Amino acid sequence: MPTPERGSITILISGPIAPTDLPGLDQRVCALLDGCDAAVVVCDVDGITADAVTVDALARLQLAAGRHQCRVRLRGVSPELRELVTFMGLREVLAR
Repeated sequence: MPTPERGSITILISGPIAPTDLPGLDQRVCALLDGCDAAVVVCDVDGITADAVTVDALARLQLAAGRHQCRVRLRGVSPELRELVTFMGLREVLAR
């Protein structure tokens, strides 16, 4: 019997993100993933600041999604954020 295809969810992340925002962001995303059966989390990051805190947030989202058997894809990535994400080894999250 074929398995039904899992869908995706889209979340909007606006910035700038402060280090103190990270635990709450992680908790909200985990709660969202607990309530659905998504295979992909699309993060709309249009206009977000390209800095170390943002990359930390994206890495945490990648880990949270992995715990829910999901992948993360980014949408609206600035050239600066694309470069930083690639440099930090998270290139696989960049949407194509």
